[in-house]
Amino acid sequence: MKKLLIFALIAVLAVSAVFGLAACNKDNDWAYIEKKGEMVIGYTIFSPMNYKDESGNLIGFDTELAIALCEELGVEAKFQLIKWENKFFELESKNIDAIWNGFTVTEERKESTDFSLPYLKNKQIAVVKKSNAAQYTSIESLAGKKLVAEKQSAGESAIMGLEDITYTYIRQESQLEAVQEVLSGTCDVAIVDRVMAEGTLKGASFQDLQILDLGLGGEEEYAIGFRKGSPDTLEKVNAALKKLYANGKIQELAEKYAIAESLIPIE
Repeated sequence: MKKLLIFALIAVLAVSAVFGLAACNKDNDWAYIEKKGEMVIGYTIFSPMNYKDESGNLIGFDTELAIALCEELGVEAKFQLIKWENKFFELESKNIDAIWNGFTVTEERKESTDFSLPYLKNKQIAVVKKSNAAQYTSIESLAGKKLVAEKQSAGESAIMGLEDITYTYIRQESQLEAVQEVLSGTCDVAIVDRVMAEGTLKGASFQDLQILDLGLGGEEEYAIGFRKGSPDTLEKVNAALKKLYANGKIQELAEKYAIAESLIPIE
């Protein structure tokens, strides 16, 4: 009987140690990042935030801001392409250290993610073919249409909130692929981030498309997402963001990628 009690006590202590270590690791998230010398940033292809130039180099506002911020913190910015629907798993399993890809702050996401200070404004808009644009004047005009958005995106949430109309919904792996569905004619309307649409539709390949604001929700904010319960990382990152805003680096990058009007002051 004593042996059984001893084994049970050992098991309880072992479980407690595991959870205690996990909690400790969460409290020392920055120490973990600093020790390995890199911050792994999860992203998807999303112009003008994270995308590739003609030579295959990763560029974009979030890309360059991440590099500048990591330099301030003394670590290397390493970029990991992910599936957007798996972002929270990738973060918690430590395959990545940050979700930094035009990441919209929501109350639901705050339950599982720590957010940095917000740095950009955004809104959900509709992308349609120019030849059909006149028929879309309100949310109600989406009735009976084939809608597309990125999986687990703010655009998908906006579509799920359309309770008073009927529609067909297609999920895509990225916002770019959602826009391409409209371009190819397989879907009628893509619901995507305004920042993404304005950056993408400047390209010659998308001249047949048009952006429409149909009143799909209010203003949103972009911030960087970190593991829940990592105040040490947030403190470091927020201080670096304030410095990069104060010295004009964020303004410089926003002007470079034509999104300066969407900046949120970081003070």
